[in-house]
Amino acid sequence: MAYESEHTKFMREWLKQHPEELDVQKSGRALWWDRGARSLDERGRLAAAEVPHHPYYYDAN
Repeated sequence: MAYESEHTKFMREWLKQHPEELDVQKSGRALWWDRGARSLDERGRLAAAEVPHHPYYYDAN
């Protein structure tokens, strides 16, 4: 049997008792990380708004 920390055991037990929290967790993840497909218009607008980067950040010239 592999080692399992006290925190992991607690979280497993807590999620068994509160299964609705998995839906909240998934919606939070989707809000911040899952961007999904963007329309061509939106992609074009974002590409046009992009600021060019210098090859060396600390070069003042």
